[in-house]
Amino acid sequence: MSVGDSWSEFPTVGLAFVVLATLWGGSFVAIEAGVDEVPPLLFAALRYDLAGVFVLAWGALRGVWLPRTRDDLLAVGLVGALLIAGYHALLYVGQTTVPGAVAAAVVALVPVLTALFAAVLLDDERLAPAGYGGVALGFLGVVVVSAPGSVGAAPPVGVALILGATVLWALGTVLVRRLSPRLTPGALQGWGMLLGAGALHAGSLLGGERQALPTSPTAVGALAFLVLGSGVVAFLLYFYLLGTVGATEASLVDYAEPVTAAALAWGLFGYVPSAGAVLGFLLVAAGFLLVKHEALLAVVSRARTTGA
Repeated sequence: MSVGDSWSEFPTVGLAFVVLATLWGGSFVAIEAGVDEVPPLLFAALRYDLAGVFVLAWGALRGVWLPRTRDDLLAVGLVGALLIAGYHALLYVGQTTVPGAVAAAVVALVPVLTALFAAVLLDDERLAPAGYGGVALGFLGVVVVSAPGSVGAAPPVGVALILGATVLWALGTVLVRRLSPRLTPGALQGWGMLLGAGALHAGSLLGGERQALPTSPTAVGALAFLVLGSGVVAFLLYFYLLGTVGATEASLVDYAEPVTAAALAWGLFGYVPSAGAVLGFLLVAAGFLLVKHEALLAVVSRARTTGA
């Protein structure tokens, strides 16, 4: 199915996009609620203990699920170490001081950083001069989001941790692309989740976190949402979008997440993002447009051709 054909089925694709953005945007709000009551590394580990089982089971039904080759093992290791353990350790600890909507705006830098790492590490990827300007604009957006020195600014240390998480996610994504694992996407992610959960448990124990399961309705509800909503359901929706509209269009969900996160934070907690947070997010989005302008223009051109 072509990109144009996929977008012509807008009610189906559009609904999947909105639901995915809501689930992933809501994950930042759920993390913010959960880490108020459960130590951050333990909370992240519990999430992927459960999500890993569900996703691996789904992957096992789709094809090759046991790691056998060197690339299988390396890919699982990268997903577990960088995308699950590293990213979520920094994100969850950062969100003990940074509101979910602000965290989502910083994480929106992922596609920009992914393009930068791909240009450096992948032979078939290049970044145009305008793209490097987009990277700089994205980082400026993160600085504006944190608004150092202003009233109500997000703590710089917390923002720095979340930025570090974003770097790990983008780097891990590109490094996995250098490999050719035979595992199904579900199996790869499932094994990575379980490996990452083990590393997070180890970090929680070594860090002296209190080892206690969530018991309050808020913490239990946040964990359930992270496991089933932003974990299992969102995973399936994302791969549906990848298969129908392609990676460039699917990556646009990253820029809807801060909007849904802010809307949910306002509805649930009365949180209103600062003007700096909004401006910073717009700068990050503008950086993405510069980085991906050629791919986005090609998408628009194909859509017009199909609709003509």
